[in-house]
Amino acid sequence: MLVTENPGHKPTVLDPETRLQLAQLAFGELRDTEVRLDEHPYTVDLLRDEKFEDAVFVLGADQWAVFDTWKEPDEILRLIPVAVAARPGQPVPAADIDVFEIEQLPIASSEVRDRIKRGDSIDDLVPPPVAGEIEQRGLYGRAPS
Repeated sequence: MLVTENPGHKPTVLDPETRLQLAQLAFGELRDTEVRLDEHPYTVDLLRDEKFEDAVFVLGADQWAVFDTWKEPDEILRLIPVAVAARPGQPVPAADIDVFEIEQLPIASSEVRDRIKRGDSIDDLVPPPVAGEIEQRGLYGRAPS
């Protein structure tokens, strides 16, 4: 898993090391984990610099819908196989990609952050180790325990 310091597509709230730690807590042991601190956080630049043998670039259908606005999208498709995670019934424009369906979760990351700011429980929204770490460290505006 790679974590970019400053992704080009959206602002981040937490530092990359903390985001990586939360991902590791959410998904358990991950192999080949590192924090990618890159001053040019575009996917195409990363793919040019690194060799990702036997890898697939996975993104959500929401990002695939705006993929043509990314830096050099055709080059990304040339450099690595792409798979798009789509919710059931969500249309994905045809292209030379793999599409797979994922279960639609009835939550959004903004809801998690909003609950934290209000001091409400997030135990039903995130894995227990993630909720514990957020509470212990006082992340997203929650007072540390």
